[in-house]
Parts: sequence; C-alpha cells; structure tokens
Amino acid sequence: MGKKMFAALLLIASSWYFTFAQESAVYTNEYADFQKALTLYNNQQYLASQSLFEHIQKTTENETVESDCAFYIANCAVRLNQQNADQLVEKFVEDYPTSTKRNSAFLDVADYYFLNGKYAYARKWYDKVDEDALGRTEREKFNFQNGYSAFATKQYTDAKNYLSRVENSQEYGSQAKYYIGFMAYESDDYEQANQYFDQVSDEEKYKEKLSYYQADLNFKLGNFEKAITLAKEQLPTSDANEVSELNKIIGESYFNLENYAEAIPFLTEYKGKKGKWNNTDYYQLGYAYYKQGDYEKAIGEFNKIVDGNNGVAQNAYYHLGESYVHLDKKQEALNAFRNASQMDFDLKIQEDAWLNYAKISYEIGNPYQSVPQVLTSYLDKYPKTEYRDEIETLLIDSYITSKNYGEAMKLLEGKKSFENKQAYQKVTFYRGLELYSEDKYQEAREMFTKSIKEPIDPVFVSRATYWKAETDYSLSNFEEALIGYKQFEQESTPTPEKVNLDYNLAYTYFKLKNYSKAAEYFNQFLSKNADDRVRRNDAYLRLGDAYFASSNYSAAVSAYEKAINIGEIDPDYAYFQIAMSNGFAGNNSKKNQQLETFIKNQKKSKFRDDALFELGNSYVKVGETSKAIQFYDQLISDYPTSAFVSNAMLRQGLVYYNQGTNSQALGKFKTVAEKYPNTADATQAVATARLIYVDEGRVDEYAAWVRTLDYVEVTDADLDNTTYESAEKQFLENKPEQAIKLFNSYLNQFPKGLHALQAHFYLAQLYFQKGLSETAAPHYEAVANVSQNEFTEEALTRLSQIYLEQKNWTQATPILERLEEEAQIPQNVVFAQSNLMKANYQLNQYNQAVSYAEKVLGNATIDNKIKSDAHVIIARSAIKTGDEAKAKQAYTEVEKVASGELKAEALYYNAYFK
Repeated sequence: MGKKMFAALLLIASSWYFTFAQESAVYTNEYADFQKALTLYNNQQYLASQSLFEHIQKTTENETVESDCAFYIANCAVRLNQQNADQLVEKFVEDYPTSTKRNSAFLDVADYYFLNGKYAYARKWYDKVDEDALGRTEREKFNFQNGYSAFATKQYTDAKNYLSRVENSQEYGSQAKYYIGFMAYESDDYEQANQYFDQVSDEEKYKEKLSYYQADLNFKLGNFEKAITLAKEQLPTSDANEVSELNKIIGESYFNLENYAEAIPFLTEYKGKKGKWNNTDYYQLGYAYYKQGDYEKAIGEFNKIVDGNNGVAQNAYYHLGESYVHLDKKQEALNAFRNASQMDFDLKIQEDAWLNYAKISYEIGNPYQSVPQVLTSYLDKYPKTEYRDEIETLLIDSYITSKNYGEAMKLLEGKKSFENKQAYQKVTFYRGLELYSEDKYQEAREMFTKSIKEPIDPVFVSRATYWKAETDYSLSNFEEALIGYKQFEQESTPTPEKVNLDYNLAYTYFKLKNYSKAAEYFNQFLSKNADDRVRRNDAYLRLGDAYFASSNYSAAVSAYEKAINIGEIDPDYAYFQIAMSNGFAGNNSKKNQQLETFIKNQKKSKFRDDALFELGNSYVKVGETSKAIQFYDQLISDYPTSAFVSNAMLRQGLVYYNQGTNSQALGKFKTVAEKYPNTADATQAVATARLIYVDEGRVDEYAAWVRTLDYVEVTDADLDNTTYESAEKQFLENKPEQAIKLFNSYLNQFPKGLHALQAHFYLAQLYFQKGLSETAAPHYEAVANVSQNEFTEEALTRLSQIYLEQKNWTQATPILERLEEEAQIPQNVVFAQSNLMKANYQLNQYNQAVSYAEKVLGNATIDNKIKSDAHVIIARSAIKTGDEAKAKQAYTEVEKVASGELKAEALYYNAYFK
C-alpha cells in the first residue's frame, strides 16, 4: 500500500513539472536543463538531479525557476540522507517565503520519511505542515500518516488525536480504528479496544491479528468464555510464541471459571515469558492441581515459587500448607502456613494461615517457638477471632502438656466463665504440685483448695485432698493436716498416694505429740508395706522416737534395733538413741559404755558430737568432772563448729566455778562470750562471770570487759548495781577492809548512784566501828541530808554522838533537834532531849537547857542517872540566872537520886542555901 501511494505522488509531481517545462520552453531555452534535472529526479537519480538543479539555480535569472531548483535540491538532499538536508529545506522556506511549494516541501519530506519508516523524522516535518492549506484527500492522508508516525513512536495521545480524525475515512478508517483499538489495548482500556476491534474484525487483513488481541482483551475484560473461543480459533494459525500465549489465555480463563480440569492441559503448554515461568504461573497450575485433589503435583508447583514476597506467594504458601495437610505431612504444612502467616497481602489468608499454623503447632510441636507462644501470639493478633474459645482450649492443654500451669491458671481464671471446669480442676491440682515442689506451700495450698472446689473428677478430688494435707504438714498446720489425711483415708478412689497414708498419719500424730497414735500408725504402716525398705527403716526409727518420747524405753530400743537390722539407713542415729534410752531407763553406766563405743566406732557420724556432749553431761551428773572435762575437750577439739561447743565450754566454766577455780572458769566464760556472741550460752557466760567478779570485788575489771561485748547492753545502772553488790557482799560477809575499799570505789564511780545512800551509811558504820568517828561523820551527814529514809534515825544518832564526843555543841544541837523530831525509837528521843539540855547549857542557853531538862524529867521511864543530870542542869542554870529558889529546889532533887560528884555538889549547894 505504501509503495503505491508513493508512486502516485511521484506521478502527480512529474505531471506538474512536465507542464511547467513545456510552458517554460515556450518562453526560453534555459528550461531544457530544468526538464532534464526533473527527469533525473523522477527516475530517482537524486545525486545527478541535485547537481543539475544546483547548476540551473546558479545560472538562471528567473526567480520562479530559482525557487523550484532550491525546492528540488533540498528534496534530493533528504532522499540522499545528506547531513544538511534539514538545513536546505529550512533555507528554502526562509529564502522563498512566498513560494507555493513551501507547504509541499514540509509535507513531501514528511511523507518521504514516513514511507521509509523513519517515523520520528516524519513527525518532525508533519508538525510544520499547515493542515488548513491541504485539500480533503491530502488532509486525510496527512492525519493518518502523522497519527501512525505518532503511534509508531509511542506518542499515543498525539496518535489517537490524528487517527481519530480519519476513523470514518473510507480509505484510512479501518486502519485508524485498528491502531486506536491497539493503543487502547496497550493502555489496558480493554472496553475501548474491544469496541474498535469489533468494528474491523470482519476485515480479512485484520482478522488474524485481531483474534489474538481480542482473545487477550476479552480475557482481561473477564469475558473468559469468549476469550477461550477466540483463542482456540486463533491457535491453528498462530506461531509458536502466540500459541504459548494463547494457551495461557485459555488455561487462565478456565482457571478463572474454576474449570480446573480443563485449565491444567493449557496451563502446562504455556512456555512463559522468554521461556521462563513466573510465580503466578506456578501458583495457577499448582492451585488447579490442588483443586483437582492432585496434592503431590500441587506441592511440586507451589514449591517452585521462590523468593516470593507478594500476594501470589502468600496464596501459594497457604495452599501448599493445605496440600501437605491432605497428605498428612504436618511438619511441612507447619512451615508453609508459617510463611503464609508472615505475609499481610491478603489479611484473610494471613489470619487463616495463622490459625492453621497454631493448630498444627499444638498437634506436632513447633521447632521455632513454644506451642503456648504460638497460640498466645495468634490470640494477641486476632483478639476477636471466632475461634478464640477453641484456641484458648488448645492453649490450656498446651500449658498443661508443657507443665506451665501458672499460665494455664491465668488463662482459665481470665475467662468470663469456667466452662472447662474439668481443666480448671486439673490445672489447679498440677499447679499446686508445682508450687509444692518449689516450697511455696501457702500458694500450693490455695491451688489444692481451688481444685477440690471443682469436684468433677473424683480422682483429682482425692489427690488434691491428700496433697493439701501434705502442704498443711509442711506449713506445720498439723491439726489441719490430720483432718486432710483422715478425709483422704475415707476416699475409696484408688490413687498412688494411698500407699503412704499410714506413714504420713503417723508422722502427723508424732508432730502433734500424740505418740501413742503415732506408734499405732507406724506399726500399721509396717504391717502393710514390706517392699519399701527405706521407708520401713525410717518408720522403725520414728517408731523408736515415739516410744522414746512416751518414756517406753525398752520398746524404743527394740524399734531402733529393727531399724539397724534393715540397714537401708545409716544406723548411727539408732545406736545413739539406744544409748540415750538406756540412760533415761536409769542404766547410766550402760549408756556411757554405749556412747563411748559409739564414739570409737562411728567416726563419721553426724551424731558423734552429740555423743561427746552427752558423755560430758553424764559424767558431770555423777560427779566425775575430770572425765566430763575430757569429753568436753574432745568435742571442742574434734568438732569446733558443732552447735554443742559453746554449751560445752560454758559447762566447763560452771564446773570450774563450782570447784572454786575462778581463773579457769573466767577463761571459759570469756571464750564463750567472745566467740559465740548473741547466744544464750554467751548471755549465761557473761552472767556467771559477773558473779565471779562480784565475789572477788573486781567490778571495775568486769565493767571494762563487758563494755567490749557489743551485744551486751550494760547501762550505768547495771554497773552501779554490780559495783554496789560487790561491796555489800563483803560487808555482809564481815570483811570490813574489803567492804570499805569497795564502798569508797562505788561512791567514787557513782557519787549520786542508785545505792549511794546505802553505801554512805554502811561506810559510816564501818568507820564508826573502827573508831574513825571523824571519817564516819561526812558519810552520816550524807545520809542525814537526804529525805527521811530507813537510815536517817541511826545516822542522826551516830552523828550527834560524834559531835558530842568532840564537844562540838553548835553542830550537835541541830542534829539532836532533828533526832528529837524524827526518831521513832523512844530511847533515841530521850537521848536527843538529854543531850540537847546539856548542849544548850554549854552554849549558855540556860532557858532552853531548863526547858529540855524538864522534858526529860517528864518521861517516867528514864533512869536515875538521867534524872539527876536533868535536875543538875536545872539547878546550875538557875544559879547562872540568879534564881536561887529554883536552884535550891533542883539541888534537893539531885540529892535524892544522884551519887558521887553530883551528890556532893547537891549537898554543897543545899548547905549553902541553909
């Protein structure tokens, strides 16, 4: 078609120039060359033609001829593909703007490039053409060829613009519709493509090509049945590449119509793009096999999808998993579902894959993470899933299987209702056992209680009852444990715990100190369980302990001997207890003999230190203290870390203390106090050491030592008491020198101490007894100067005596006045009054002297000596005051009762008054 059109163009051009040449020949001969050049041009002798036209252009004087030559020179340059062709055409247009060939030049060049398939060049020149200057026929041709050039250069917008102008053209319409349809096809506008293709489908020249495109676009429009029909019609006449593509169209159309059996043979015939299938191709064939139940082949195709990370790959992994499930290859299915669940292109498939991944993980386990983790992750991701109850049930079972009872508990108790009460009963029981094994007894007890409260399965009710009792026992709730064991005893359900019930009951009674019942159940256990030798051995030991605690020592010895005979448990404890039983039975010599044998034979026994301690104690009781000290020493030497060492040292100290060897005793007590601080033994050691220091009056040393013991809180009051006690002890034991020394030491340390009053008084008494009145006086004064106390009267009496002996009447008077006022003993009152009359007389206080003398005389119980002294004081005072009458009367009374010098004095004054 192109060549015919081009020939027509040349014919038109040739005719025009022929006419022009004839006309030119009429006017001038110079156009002969022009005619020759034109002939060469028409004969496609472009180089020769161009050369001749250039010659004519240079020689002509005719502007029209010159313009025409320039036109053909440029045309020849275009056809000769000369580098300056474009410039020549442009130059022609510039140089001859009024030339009638200006538009023809653009169009002619464009058509030339078009006919030679240089569509980009053609487009360049078509864009210069003035379309309005063209006739209808030329315009249609221009629009078609310009449109096709744009189509060929992928400039679809321009192509559609120009081609649509001639889609109704008789000459170019069919071609324009075809290309417009094709561009719509290429742009995925299948509706428009189908519309245009249908308009030219009956034309034979398009029919072959259109069948393929129509089949494809109908496929893409979802008209799968029509696509199948068209593709099948096209198959016999198509080349190999089209056959492959048509098979794909047919196979995929059947696939989309879910006619998988028909799809498979066509899909398998597809050769792929450039001979290579993509993941979608493998998926479709694999899915078709899957839907046909041919899972092996489906797996083969799905497994060819590699490095996929898109919706196709996700679907493939999902159906790969389904295929493996059908073939019972669950491990492979697990991996496939896992891959599908990790992609989020299709959220529904992802969720379903997650569900299958979780379920299969529960069934066969999971090598990537624990089954509970998988199930929990699913529930976390899909909290509102319709399968929540099912997955939670699986999760609970997986927790139970993996012994993660704590998490199972959380899940069960987090549910709004305990529909699965049997699971709850089971989980709480096993969680209780788990907590019990971790020594979390209180929490375990709560679990067993919860299990009992859901009495679905009688076996678990029974077992939980038993283990609750075990837990109570471990918590030392022995009364509760006993109740639990007794309840379990009534259960008829056979459980593995039944075999040791008597044994446990016996232990519980033992802890409750019901030794008779303990012995009963130990004997009951021993009568039934002949095979468990270790437990029988232990039962005999505890049976012996029950008898021992009940003071049935012969039965205890028998039980311990049976334990020794079984020989499953080290017999050292039994040997030790046999010796102790004999001791408590009164056979101390046998006890000591057996303990000494025990010490020799049981070198590695953990009770050997017990034996040494008991031997020491035993020999102390019978007075064999040297042997006792020997065994205590052996205990301390052989077992320096034994719990008995501190008490053994303390007992050694007590032995020495009782023997009066205080130095050795103090050494032991100090060792205990310093090596075992804050213990009862240390406290007793300090207390006994204090006694020694007090006995020996070494309280200062005691105080200095005890302050080095940071666990002993010794206050000033404690030291006050101890120091005073030491002095008082010497006083009471009639050791005046030591007493004086210690009382003075006490008062020096505690001048205002708790016992300062007593210390002053006893010290005053000691000095007074030694005749050291002046030394005693300050201490009596100290006693007298405090408020009324038990020593006040005696202190006032002694102090007044001291002042009277010193004739210190001034100091004696106030003391005597207090004594008169405060004394409770009548003799002391008389003593005060009689000495007050004398002191006042000596102080020339005659009226007071007479007053006190009269007080004395008013006491009917006084002896004659005091009476005569009183009358003398009255008489002498009266003489001093010039009251002779009173003096005469007083001396008369003196004469009656006095003797010696006083009587002589009375006789003298009586004679004087006569």
